[in-house]
Order: sequence, then structure tokens, then C-alpha cells
Amino acid sequence: MFKHALFVSLNKKTFMKKLFVLVAALVLTVSAKAQGTWVVDNSHSNIGFSVAHMVVSEQEGNFKDYSIKVVSNAADFNGADVEFTAKAASINTENEKRDIHLVSAEFFDAAKYPELSFKGKLSKEGGKYVLKGNLTMKGVTKPVTFDVTYGGTVKAWGKDVAGFKLSGKVNRQEYGLTWSKTIETGGLVVGDEVTINCKIELNKQS
Repeated sequence: MFKHALFVSLNKKTFMKKLFVLVAALVLTVSAKAQGTWVVDNSHSNIGFSVAHMVVSEQEGNFKDYSIKVVSNAADFNGADVEFTAKAASINTENEKRDIHLVSAEFFDAAKYPELSFKGKLSKEGGKYVLKGNLTMKGVTKPVTFDVTYGGTVKAWGKDVAGFKLSGKVNRQEYGLTWSKTIETGGLVVGDEVTINCKIELNKQS
């Protein structure tokens, strides 16, 4: 009876020890998989914006030259650090004359302030993702918050790929982009509120 009880006790301890080792190994594996640096796949991403034009319509545009780095310690990117930069001179609205005006001193002043930048943190709040941080344009830095949709992560062509959609609004006047003209009816040629819409695909660095 005593030997049987001792045998059962030893087996139970052995089982618990093996279970602990297995769980620890799984946790370490998941943690190791989640940890890492992710960079943007520019060919499958778009840093876009839109702004009201003469009150009744909207003009869209994007930036062609940009970089994004995300450092995450969680599989779902909760708490990830995000860094973004874009070349002001790479702004594109499909109109050369307008783009030249946008990079001039009346707007981005790309010669003096060649880059836009953002640095912040992605987190879950109430079941939704938000990206909070500081956005710098034309030498002015202000806190901003963007809504984020996480599309998930997949393995494709031997690499880990993650997808996101981001949206938010900023007031261009607050960043020193103050050029403005009115039309005959009193409305602005270019609206002050800029809507930012980004589709971002990230690849995990090996």
C-alpha cells in the first residue's frame, strides 16, 4: 500500500514536472516567435490622405518615399513600438504643379523640413487597437491618436507577414501649413482638416 502510494506520488510529481517543462517551452516558443522587428513592405502599402477641396469635394494624395519600423514583444502587437518617417518631397497628388506647391514654403517647406515623422505605441483599449504618439510636420510636434485595424499575421513565401489599416485626422494649421484662399462663396480652397488613411503590410525581419 505504502509502495503504491509512493509510486503514484512520484509519478504525479514526474508528470507535473514534465507538464511544467512543456508549458515553459511553449511559452518561450510563442514569446520568441512574437518578439522581433517588423518593417514595411512598400510595394503592398499606402500612406494616404485626403482633404476637402473647395468645400464640395475631396482631393487625395500619398507619400511615395517612407519607412516604418515596428518592434513587438507580443504576438498580437499589443504594446508594440512604432516609428515612421516620410520624405516631404515625395508627396504625390497626381498633379505636378500642385505637388510643387505642396513642397514649397507655403506648405511643407521640404527644403527646410525634409521629413515628416511619427513615434508612438500601438495598444489595445476596450478590445480595439489605437496608435498613440507624437507626429512631427514642418518642425512642429503634437500628440495624435489613430484608430487601427489589425488584419492578422500569416506566413507566406517563407516569411511572416502582418497587415494593418490606420485612420485618423489632423489639422494642418496646427503644424504650420497655413496657406489658405477662399472661393467666391466664402469656402476654403483647401480644408484645414486632413484625413489620414493608411494600408500597411509588414514583414518580420529574420
